[in-house]
Amino acid sequence: MYRGFDDNLVDLNGKVLFVTGGTGSFGRKFVSTILQRYRPRKLIIFSRDELKQYDMQNAVRAAYPAEVHACMRFFIGDVRDRERLALATRGVDYIIHAAALKQVPAAEHNPSECIHTNIMGAENVVWAALQNRVKKVIALSTDKACNPVNLYGATKLASDKTFVAANNLSGDIGTRFAVVRYGNVVGSRGSVVPFFRQLLAQKAEFLPITDDRMTRFWITLQQGVNFVLSNFEIMRGGEIFVPKIPSMKITEMARALAPELPHRIVGIRPGEKLHEAMIAVDDAHATVELADRYVIEPQFGEYTRASFLEQGGGKQVADRFSYGSDNNTEWLDDRELLEILERHAN
Repeated sequence: MYRGFDDNLVDLNGKVLFVTGGTGSFGRKFVSTILQRYRPRKLIIFSRDELKQYDMQNAVRAAYPAEVHACMRFFIGDVRDRERLALATRGVDYIIHAAALKQVPAAEHNPSECIHTNIMGAENVVWAALQNRVKKVIALSTDKACNPVNLYGATKLASDKTFVAANNLSGDIGTRFAVVRYGNVVGSRGSVVPFFRQLLAQKAEFLPITDDRMTRFWITLQQGVNFVLSNFEIMRGGEIFVPKIPSMKITEMARALAPELPHRIVGIRPGEKLHEAMIAVDDAHATVELADRYVIEPQFGEYTRASFLEQGGGKQVADRFSYGSDNNTEWLDDRELLEILERHAN
């Protein structure tokens, strides 16, 4: 079942939005979605790559009339720079924190760089949001933050904890912080689909498979953007939101893309998991199931806002519940995967 996560989206007309890492895959899709659906007062892109910002400005100007893209603002900066963040977030209503160092092997070899961006950067976003009385902040997380086995996952777990705990600091400021966690994004940089397609275009004689048992969750960029927007509407502060999305074995995905091409097992890379996990058994007691998502609720005594279990129409998950790409109840077949890829391309 394809979930668009496009029900109950927050109204962003007239609002000031701020996206860290806004020139990345998520940021580009987020910007196009906002410009198509809303008329924000400002849409601010914060990133450290001037060339990507230049390319994005040109793409936006070519795709939309001046009255639509006039809301765009571009700030060159790094989430490691607290003062620059504080300057750039003045007057902002909503922050989407998408900036991160995300490549698992690179993080394993450069741990201090990943720590500075993913952990210290998260603290800086929290600090800037509180200083400027931002209304709501959603941070993008990853399945790798659930029971992390690699440095990247460990830094994102620390980031998640930082944003959840930040609600205890807001006091009369009123800023609310939440986290969105999801798995493999179809077509994003570094993901397996564009890698396999590149090999096919190069007339490869086989597709490399790290392990024939491997499974992954699948979500499109548009689903990810919609999911973030829908959580702005329902968040109360401190939650980790997890979408219900399907799984697929990597071998079956490879066969769907190239039915006649053989596979070659090449071994798991450093820090790589066999299966993606988004909710661990140890979080089951705090997890509420909604129709299209799970909510890991914060466990602080200060969390006095009504639970989704009490007022959100949710139900408590079973004892010892976990949510992984290997124990998922929803699985993609070849046809459904190709439909998702076509939808992503459009």
